[in-house]
Amino acid sequence: MGHIDVAGVGFVLPDGRTLLDDVSFRVGDGMKAVLVGPNGSGKTTLMHIVAGDVTPSSGAVTRSGRLGVMRQFIGSHANAEAEADGVAAPLTAQASVRDLLASVAPPTVRAAARALDAAELAMMERDDERTQLRYAQALADWADSGGHDAEVLWDVCTVAALGVPFDRAQYRELGTLSGGEQKRLVLEALFRGPDDLLLLDEPDNFLDVPGKNWLEEQLRATPKTVLFISHDRELLDRTATHVITLEGGTAAGNSTWVHGGGFAGYHEARADRHARFAELRRRWDERHAQLREVVQTLRQKASYNDDMSSRYRAAQTRLRKFEEAGPPPEPPRPQDIKMRLRGGRTGVRALTCTDLELTGLMHPFSAEVFYGERVGVLGSNGSGKSHFLRLLADPPIVPHTGEARLGARVVPGHFAQTHHHPEWNGRTLTAILEDEYSLPLDRSAPALHRYELVHQRETRFDALSGGQQARFQILLLELSGATMLLLDEPTDNLDVESAEALEAALEAFEGTVLAVTHDRWFARSFDRFLVFGAGGEVYPSDAPVWDEGRVRRERP
Repeated sequence: MGHIDVAGVGFVLPDGRTLLDDVSFRVGDGMKAVLVGPNGSGKTTLMHIVAGDVTPSSGAVTRSGRLGVMRQFIGSHANAEAEADGVAAPLTAQASVRDLLASVAPPTVRAAARALDAAELAMMERDDERTQLRYAQALADWADSGGHDAEVLWDVCTVAALGVPFDRAQYRELGTLSGGEQKRLVLEALFRGPDDLLLLDEPDNFLDVPGKNWLEEQLRATPKTVLFISHDRELLDRTATHVITLEGGTAAGNSTWVHGGGFAGYHEARADRHARFAELRRRWDERHAQLREVVQTLRQKASYNDDMSSRYRAAQTRLRKFEEAGPPPEPPRPQDIKMRLRGGRTGVRALTCTDLELTGLMHPFSAEVFYGERVGVLGSNGSGKSHFLRLLADPPIVPHTGEARLGARVVPGHFAQTHHHPEWNGRTLTAILEDEYSLPLDRSAPALHRYELVHQRETRFDALSGGQQARFQILLLELSGATMLLLDEPTDNLDVESAEALEAALEAFEGTVLAVTHDRWFARSFDRFLVFGAGGEVYPSDAPVWDEGRVRRERP
């Protein structure tokens, strides 16, 4: 089976700031350990280090067993070094289901799949003897690597996750799958596959509630060793045997501590730990003040009494050694996130849908949403919820019939589920705010400070953590003047403090909110719901409906 030993790991960011400092923990055979901490504290970076994608600045990681990895954003955040090592391959929306399953297969299968794809492409371009021999060798290597056995496994996975066999699903583009379908597909492959050790970064993101229940069952039942990141409190309470907390928040970087009693007692243990640190620091400060006072007193006496000089020097030595040893660690600084979503008055009917049908996704439906309402959009993965929000944000890009008409003075603001904004990649936060919102640094810095992003102001958007990207998107909604918020799974990557700040901001928002969510806690704040049913129907509900299954329709 598998285990992880992380010993004294440190990591320094390219700008010279220390992100991780002396991180140490062990995940033993069969453990289900969750890694928690504020957004931007370095959880995903630490996962990359454990996976071997990133080299730490100091310390070492040792692992045993075969490794399977699911990254926070499926197929992204893979670099050339990782791909060369067989860890991951970067995927795009045009990549296929086959490509996705191959990306989480064992390294030999992954390499054979890439070689076979390249040989097949070469055969399409030219049909000479050399190309034919290359293709024949690729087929043989595919069989020798266990490729045919992998396809049998993938067939089970596509039936379970998508409802269709592999031979029908393998060439389907990932862009046609919802985020939840992609995650469920990868999780099916990893839990059913041969790996002994799994690293799962936000595995519950994008999953519907039945999918989360399934994930909880898999985590409890699997004999594999699992290290995962999640902010879903119900998932943690039901599955985590150990909680590894990454926190610190000082210039010295973040470190870890481990709670071995599961999530039920975690908050009490964390509060006790912080109280103990505070008491140790109070005692250190008192002792420091006493030593300084003694040195000051003896210095005055030594100035007129030579017999006191030796005692003065001894006191100086005690003070110097005390200060060199340094104070005990301080409790982490709490986050202070202040989101100010303002909105504005609009027409009474903010949205009117008349015989609206998203092509191939749902039956026609009609609905009205009124100014000021908070409407949750619920349903299983792949039912069309995200397409519905995209239609309201940008109608021309989503095929549909019927009509979705926004009311007077309604300005939609869209929060993307996958954080997919290629136009921002390679650009810093200050550059985006200045170029697109005409905010110079002296005005953008206070706004970024309210979202706990001021230290990332010169960081590229694509280099931020998932939670930091989510907070930045919410800041842009604030600046956009939107009067209707279209939020697609906004809490998925947010830590608990950020999610609570968003809930408070929505409570104060003067406008209309439509939000796709599978967050049972977040959904409690909504007025009513639009449910995308398993039969392709869309119906209203006064209470959240979490048990709708996969939509029953013929899939391409």
